[in-house]
Amino acid sequence: MNPSHSPCVATTTTFLILFTICTLLHLEANGAKCNVDDEAGLLGFKSGIKSDPSGMLKSWIPGTDCCIWAGVNCLFDNKRVTSLSLSGQPDKPEGFLSGTISPSLSKLQFLDGLYFQDLRNITGPFPGFLFKLPNLQFIYIENNKLSGRIPENIGNLTRLGALSLAGNRFTGTIPSSISKLTQLTQLKLGDNFLTGVIPEAIKNLKNLTFLSLEGNQLGGNIPDFFSSFTDLRILRLSRNKFSGQIPPSISTLSPKLSYLELGHNSLSGKIPDFLGKFTALDTLDLSSNQLHGTVPTSFRNLTKIFNLDLSENFLVDPFPDMNVKGIESLDLSHNMFHLREIPKWVTSSPIIFSLKLANCGIKMKLDDWKPSETYFYDFIDLSGNEISGSAIGLVNKTEYLVGFWASGNKLRFDLEGLRIGQRMKYLDLSKNSVFGKVPKGVVGLEKLNVSYNHLCGEIPKTKFPASAFVGNDCLCGSPLQPCKS
Repeated sequence: MNPSHSPCVATTTTFLILFTICTLLHLEANGAKCNVDDEAGLLGFKSGIKSDPSGMLKSWIPGTDCCIWAGVNCLFDNKRVTSLSLSGQPDKPEGFLSGTISPSLSKLQFLDGLYFQDLRNITGPFPGFLFKLPNLQFIYIENNKLSGRIPENIGNLTRLGALSLAGNRFTGTIPSSISKLTQLTQLKLGDNFLTGVIPEAIKNLKNLTFLSLEGNQLGGNIPDFFSSFTDLRILRLSRNKFSGQIPPSISTLSPKLSYLELGHNSLSGKIPDFLGKFTALDTLDLSSNQLHGTVPTSFRNLTKIFNLDLSENFLVDPFPDMNVKGIESLDLSHNMFHLREIPKWVTSSPIIFSLKLANCGIKMKLDDWKPSETYFYDFIDLSGNEISGSAIGLVNKTEYLVGFWASGNKLRFDLEGLRIGQRMKYLDLSKNSVFGKVPKGVVGLEKLNVSYNHLCGEIPKTKFPASAFVGNDCLCGSPLQPCKS
């Protein structure tokens, strides 16, 4: 007899198959639920949420496997929760959570990452239970409404590789103990209400690639300690109260720095020549400061720069002829430049979407300006120059134009010939020599100003105030005087 046909062998084989199936079913049944402490911690957090209109936590049902709940990630082998990630949707009104962060999350002893981003209505102080999580490496609690002070003992979270509390309502100073977080690669405290100075001891955070403190009320001089940060790629200090000069040690960041944002402070002095050596620079924002003198000729070396904002300073001629391959946004407005024409390196850019050259001493006929690409333009501001001719040829070729500002020039054309696309929201042609009637297309705009021109006829029914239409030859109808029948 063939052994494979033996009843004994068949019985043994059947038994093994049944045993294996039973074992797998047993394991699956036992593994269906996550760790008891983890489930309790997560459900405790859910109980602290008072409003969840988009159903972000609807999958968090007691008795089910919490490892498959929305935003929960677990280790494969022991099914312990390792990260909790919940994100709102800023563009959707119902994409938020309201409530507090329950300390019950301290039960998640294997947690290494906490990501609460754009939840908007999460309130309360800095969560003290985070100090009880021994494996925590990443904290991103961004764009919520946490308030109070950042705890003085924040430096005890020495395992952290990233700390972001951006977009909350924290007050007080930056604790000096933050300098003990020497593993940090990202420190993001922007858009809060922090005061005082940047602690000098932050220079100990030598692994930083991203330092963001913008949108606070920090003051004093920017510390001259940047030679410590050999890997820094993003530095954002805009919208504070910093004074003094741009610190010389920033020059040491030239090999790797991609974003340097120092706008909207009270920085003074000249733009340092060393900024022209930042060959990796994508974005440079020095706007709304008190910088004076000329823009360094070394800026010709910034071949990779895409976003340059030097507006609202006291900069003077000559502006260097830059050698960029394609600029995306440029703002030189409100300095003391006399450019005479829109620079050729701007005109030739194939990817530009924002061009702002208000009060830049431009004297040219707009019809003569032939940019190589108009399709991508979103914003064009040519206000306060001596530009003549017609805007029709330019505006009518721009598919995605959102805003066009050309107040205080010498433009002369028939307004009815201007195509006002569906995307356009802002139009300012005030103080020119524009004639004709106000087209019905302006009804869809958010802001309009055609005052002090030579327009005539009845104004379409709009929401705009009288100041948008005054100073014309013979406009009539609401909000101006009624038209004569």
